[in-house]
Amino acid sequence: MATEFLTLSQLESHLWKAAWLLKGPVDAADFKTYIFPLLFFKRLSDVRDEEHQAALKEFDGDEEAALFPENYRFHVPVGGHWRDVRRVASNVGQALQTALRGIEQANPHTLYGIFGDAQWTNKDRLPDKLLRDLIEHFSALSLGNSVAEADILGQAYEYLIKCFADATNKKAGEFYTPRSVVRLMVNILDPREGESIYDPTCGTGGMLLEAIQHVKETRGDVRTLWGKLFGQEKNLTTSAIARINLFLHGAADFKIVRGDTLRNPAFYSGDNLASFDCVIANPPFSLEKWSDEVWASDPYGRNFAGIPPAKSGDYAFVQHMIKSMCPATGRMAVVLPHGALFRMGKEGDIRKNLLGMDLLEAVIGLGPNLFYGAGLAACILVFRRKKPSDRKNQVLIIDASKEFKTGRAQNELLPEHVERIHGWYRNFKDVEGIARVVSLGEIAANDHNLNIPRYVEPKVQQEVLTVEEAMQRLRESADSAFSAEEKLIGILKREGLLL
Repeated sequence: MATEFLTLSQLESHLWKAAWLLKGPVDAADFKTYIFPLLFFKRLSDVRDEEHQAALKEFDGDEEAALFPENYRFHVPVGGHWRDVRRVASNVGQALQTALRGIEQANPHTLYGIFGDAQWTNKDRLPDKLLRDLIEHFSALSLGNSVAEADILGQAYEYLIKCFADATNKKAGEFYTPRSVVRLMVNILDPREGESIYDPTCGTGGMLLEAIQHVKETRGDVRTLWGKLFGQEKNLTTSAIARINLFLHGAADFKIVRGDTLRNPAFYSGDNLASFDCVIANPPFSLEKWSDEVWASDPYGRNFAGIPPAKSGDYAFVQHMIKSMCPATGRMAVVLPHGALFRMGKEGDIRKNLLGMDLLEAVIGLGPNLFYGAGLAACILVFRRKKPSDRKNQVLIIDASKEFKTGRAQNELLPEHVERIHGWYRNFKDVEGIARVVSLGEIAANDHNLNIPRYVEPKVQQEVLTVEEAMQRLRESADSAFSAEEKLIGILKREGLLL
């Protein structure tokens, strides 16, 4: 009998129902803190069972040989399996916490801290009955490799991340970037097999995952990326989610480090920052208290273009990312608020210095309300260590602000929008009302202001009307004006303001 795989819709529905079992005692913004560790714990346990059966088969039922550590990707200590916790009737939170910490300690190089810091023993929030219901709900599905492929499980996981962002909209942009925006950025950078990829504010890991997918779609061998995926994330829970996310998508070797990138960057090469082929990020917009006090003497030389103002760390992230690009192949894409294009003072000086280095290749203005918790429009800046000769001393400026589908809560970039914007970048040519190749001299003449309307004027759509159509519109306008005037007179008379 053929194995019946779980479908994406089945998994999505199951995960969403699990989340809503928490509704009431747990705020929607905190669902992820509990659901993601349970999902990964169940996955680990089910895969462990499959590996055990395979080992028993290989060693002809020899239980002792089947338990050799090399037969398993991860070690699950005695008493730390899903079924062990499932048997517990009281103090379930304590049993769960003990199992999760045991797994972390048994796999210090790969899983340390991966289950986050959820307070499983808080019975006011997580009474035994609620935890038992959650565990039984997850127990209803097998999440082993034989029925739940890594890609499907990863896609369902991504769906849940997006659902939590939709449900809370609580600064969700700090950990979740819309996948269509990520796809556009990755298409622009075009990572290839064997290249290193780095996200200094990696959130839930979506940009690294999209890079893997891009290599796969361009017929590259994704195995050449193992050991070359790097991310840093300040938030403990979110960094744990990123690692779980990559594992569930089948990534075999990567480094996600929890920490503050601007204060304590995680990756080095000798005394210098490590450098990467592709650097990609959506840093927190205009971050305050970003550590400007230590940047005057930054040991990594990340103040090479200037020290950003204390109230906005946008160009601190930009300079960190530029420093992290490989000298020969490095390219980067970063999401910034539009204010970073034209704010003066220290930021204006930094823009001037960066433009003088001829590293900026493109500025892409996006439409409004694409990002969670940020209704304003954002932009993408593309930098390249070594620009092609025909792009030197020039910057492509694209106004893609009309490229989106209007949504009820959030606007959305559809695949056709992504393809059009990518096409304009790839062609690097003037497009009336959309794109202009601008010389560094012209930008300098504008005080190094990169505000997009200075360079790209919207295309005026002139409507051609017949005389009859024009007269009809005139009559309709006159009728509306007379009607409004009559209403106004009526109101004034009623209020005694007109006799």
